[in-house]
Amino acid sequence: MLIQAVNVTKVYKNGLTALNDINLCIDSGEFVFLTGQSGAGKSTLIRLMFREDQPTSGKILIAGRSISRLSERETVALRRNSGVVFQDFRLLEKNSVFDNVAITLKATEVPKEQIKLRVPEVLEQVGLVGREKEPVINLSGGERQRVAVARAIANKPMILYADEPTGDLDPQTSMELMKLFVEINNQQTTVIMATHDREIVNHFNKRVVTLASGRIVSDRRGGFRL
Repeated sequence: MLIQAVNVTKVYKNGLTALNDINLCIDSGEFVFLTGQSGAGKSTLIRLMFREDQPTSGKILIAGRSISRLSERETVALRRNSGVVFQDFRLLEKNSVFDNVAITLKATEVPKEQIKLRVPEVLEQVGLVGREKEPVINLSGGERQRVAVARAIANKPMILYADEPTGDLDPQTSMELMKLFVEINNQQTTVIMATHDREIVNHFNKRVVTLASGRIVSDRRGGFRL
């Protein structure tokens, strides 16, 4: 078992209960959609798995270890093995495509010579070969999201989280991006994607975990269900 959420509850300081007694197991190599209405708890669950936030109670285990108990060094190692793609890209728009992908590698102290080799490699994987010097601000929304995916997989992570990655994209671009996520998953990367896009979920025959009001209400393979 790669990821386990055990009795996970998250209550924010304002009293809002975002997650309530979540129990979830995800195997290595799975592709899992987290679905549900806005505010159901999808993004909160991803933030907890990535250790961007901590549960109020319960625990999340990655490869059998509670991530709440990791040292600072171990947390860095966890994030090196995890990539995240956000709906709003979170790119340095005035910087080049190369710099936006390289920043992840620099943060994990990858040698410069390896960075020079890895960035073109990952840009080819996401369909942006030859765009290294292009300022991100000149790219379309779909191209920017591809840069975000390249940045997320630059370290060859074992887990790729995606939080509403197609939310601001048109249907055709969204489908092209989804095919890229499937390709990444086919290379044995575990993919966990939060989305409320019914068409995308119904198109791909993957595991679908549906949340409502902070609880898991369905866990099945197949289409969108509320």
